[in-house]
This record gives sequence, structure tokens and C-alpha cells, in this order.
Amino acid sequence: MTAVISKPEGLLYDGADWDYDKIKRVYDAIEDIAVNEMGLDVYPNQIEVITAEQMLDAYSSIGMPLMYRHWSFGKHFARDEMMYRKGYRGLAYEIVINSSPCISYIMEENTMTMQTLVIAHAAFGHNHFFKNNQLFQQWTDARGILDYLEFAKAFITHCEERHGHAAVERVLDAAHALMSQGVHKYPKKRPLDLREEQKRERDRREYEEQTFNDLWRTVPRPSGSSRPSRSMSERKKLLGLPEENLLYFLEKKAPRLEHWQREILRIVRHISQYFYPQKQTKLMNEGCATYTHYTIMNRLHQKGMITEGAMLEFLHSHTSVVFQPEFDDPRFSGINPYALGFAMMQDIQRIAENPTEEDRHWFPDLAGKGDGMAALREAWHNFRDESFVLQYLSPHLIRKMKLFTVRDDAEDPYLLVEHIHNERGFRHIRKLLARQYDLGYLEPDIQIVDVDLAGDRKLILHHRVTNGVLLDESDAKAVLRHIANLWGYEVQLVEVSAVSEAVLKEHAVTAPSGG
Repeated sequence: MTAVISKPEGLLYDGADWDYDKIKRVYDAIEDIAVNEMGLDVYPNQIEVITAEQMLDAYSSIGMPLMYRHWSFGKHFARDEMMYRKGYRGLAYEIVINSSPCISYIMEENTMTMQTLVIAHAAFGHNHFFKNNQLFQQWTDARGILDYLEFAKAFITHCEERHGHAAVERVLDAAHALMSQGVHKYPKKRPLDLREEQKRERDRREYEEQTFNDLWRTVPRPSGSSRPSRSMSERKKLLGLPEENLLYFLEKKAPRLEHWQREILRIVRHISQYFYPQKQTKLMNEGCATYTHYTIMNRLHQKGMITEGAMLEFLHSHTSVVFQPEFDDPRFSGINPYALGFAMMQDIQRIAENPTEEDRHWFPDLAGKGDGMAALREAWHNFRDESFVLQYLSPHLIRKMKLFTVRDDAEDPYLLVEHIHNERGFRHIRKLLARQYDLGYLEPDIQIVDVDLAGDRKLILHHRVTNGVLLDESDAKAVLRHIANLWGYEVQLVEVSAVSEAVLKEHAVTAPSGG
């Protein structure tokens, strides 16, 4: 007698194989839980299934579906492919794009359970965070980014055809070297509109063409300098100095750049600005997405929509993602953002719904609030990593994760455990951990402080050293050469103490040849 095994009633899928009908059923079930039970608010979703090679290609072009060509992308692709083929590293299960519609790439090699997990993680967890977090609302234009990238790709291709690959590559190399110093760090009066940027580029080009008159070349120039030299304070006021957005200053003020070169700097600057919120919300973004997929997968199992085997497969993957090695484990390389982010999300829900007396003392406004999901949505909306840790890291979680602080003095052969699990220790641990997510502390504070456009045009930059760490000599010289290529004249970088204003080190690069 032959036994016939049928799929239990209510299951979304059974087994490892996937097809598009199963993905559609799973998506609908996940959407119902995410929107109606968790209260998530997301952009429209676009799910695309890609191969391993396409995933590697997305890696190399900073995860964007449209991107201009640059040699560094090919270099990254070759390196990642070699590491993947030799088994030295795996690939991400998904890549998600902060756009509207929100594009989620899922790997065709994934099992059906993994497809379910990554749809919950990316298409609803990351998607909700992108749409609702204040930083992304202030700094990114999700509806315009894909159109802007298409414009950027076409513009740079046109520049390559007209001015040559070498000339365009020279500008792109310099712009890429300055991407971290190419962002505005303070909110504007209105959000960035990338569709408007395309129109502005056309308007700028048309204006230059209409006002260009070659006769100005024939006007004789007076011998010597007829303009009175201005004081340093006057120069700085006229040029808007000091300026920490180096790409912006070079785009607007570099004397020798042509229109197309300035537009390339502008393109790279806008792309860098697009990624600026992501650099400040890695912990929260991954914590939100991990908490979301964990909640949704458990609800699917509770509702009888996935099997015990699928749940075990999910838990195996999930526990690997949120694994945090101990400090003395050879695998330890710092705090795992997935582990800390997920733990903090669960802890916020616990404090809101089942607080202890300690929680009531530390979090009087949150403890006993009752609705854990509402508390999480509020946190996801209002904070970035640094302020999130300062606001929500609890003594309970510090004890659970066994966090402590160590003073490592280069002149002392011993390490000193400075803060442990007492009230003062909790506050210091929270403060020092939050600093690890503060870009103002992690990235060098470099500003353009002076230039005499009527004189020698030497560009002077200051690096304000706040933590005693000077710039690497070779890296500093390489970046200064890129700045000099854009500026066209000598560039000097002075490293000064943020405390005493004492000069600690100087770097200088002469004007590029032919300049």
C-alpha cells in the first residue's frame, strides 16, 4: 500500500524549492503581519531574484542598481568574486535599496525559507526604517534617487566620450577620495529633491552657453594686482570659511575646473549625501530589520503557515546572524551590530510591557507603557545609533551582554578594567559605547580654513585632532594630491590640537604640473 504525503492545510510552502507563486503567497502573508499586526509603514516593494554573479556586481557598485563606470568597481568585483569562489567568504542573502519603490534583491540560490526570511527582513524591516527614520527623511530622496543615478550614468558616459576616459577618471578618482568629506552634516530648510537637481544642471549649462562670449579673452589685463588685498577675516567671510564639505567648496570655488568637472563633483557629492544616514544608523537599521524578520517568522509558525523544519532552518540562520563572540574568543572583532541592535529592540519591548523596578528608575517614560511595538516605532523614527544607545541601553542588557570598559594606554603595559556593573559603570559604558557610533568622533574633522584667491591661491586645510590620532602620512599625501588636482594650486594640511590649538604636523603638496 502506497502512502500519499500531502501538504498540510494552511502551509505557504513545503520543502526547500521556491517558485514565484510561492514567493507571492509568502509576500502577501508577511505583508498582512507587518502592516496589520506590527503597524509598519513601507514604500511599495519591488522584489527581484538575482544570481550570485549579479549579487557580486551589486556589491562592487555600492549596492545600487544603476551606477556610472569606474575602475574601482571592477577591482572590487574581481576581489569579491575570487574570495567567493575560493570559499573565503559568503554572499549576503539580500541587498535592499532605499528607493521608492523599495528594491530588494534576493538570491536565486536561497531556499524558500531563506526567501521568506529576507523578504521580511529587507522588504519590510529595512523598508520601514528607510521610510520613517528622521535622518532618511531629511537627507535622502527615495523617489528621485533612481532617476538621478540614471542621469549621472548618462552624464559621465557623455563626458567620457567628449573629454576622454583619462580626464573623467582623474576627476572621479579625486571625488571618490573625498566622499567622506563631501556631505552637509546639518539639516537644510527643505529635503533634497534629486529630480530638481537634473533640471538645475540643464539650467546651469544653458546659462553658461547663453552668457559665454569669447571676446573676454582679448580684454587686456592690468599689470600687477589692482585689487586691494583683503584681510583673512574678510576672505573667510566672502568664501564662507571654514567649510567642512570639501567637495562642495571645490565644486563652487576651484578656479580651473570646467563645468562638466564641477557637475561630476556634484554627482559624487549627492551620492555621498545619500549614504550619509546609512553610516549613522547601521545598528538601528539592522536591529529593526532583524527584529522584524524574527517577529514575522515566529508569527507565521504560530499561525501554522510554515513547518517545524522551516522554523528550525530559520532559527539556525538567525542565531548565526545575532551571534556575539565573547571578548576572549578568537572570533571577537567588536560588537556585532545585528546582535546588539536585535537585543536592544527586544529589551525596549520588554521594558514597555514587563518592566522591573530598575527599569522604572532608568526609563520612567518608557517603563510600563504597554505597547512595545509603538515604543519601537517611536525609537526607529526619532534616533540614530549614537543617541539610540544613549537613550535605550539598559543596565539589564549591559549585564546580559557582559559589557565592561577597558582603558588601553599605549605607554602602560597593562590593561585596566575601568567600569563594571554598578550605577556609575552603567552610565560610562553606555556613554563610551555610544561614542563608537558617533561619526564626529570616528571620522577626521578636516576643514578648509583659508585661501587667498587674489594672491598665491594656496588652499589651507586644518585637521582638528580630538583623540590624539594623527592622519596616516601616506594616505594624507595621496588625498592632498587629489585635492591639488581639483584645485589647481598648492594645498597645505595642518594638523592642530582641538584642545590647545598647537600645530602637531604639517603636510603640503605643490601645484600639479601644468597648473
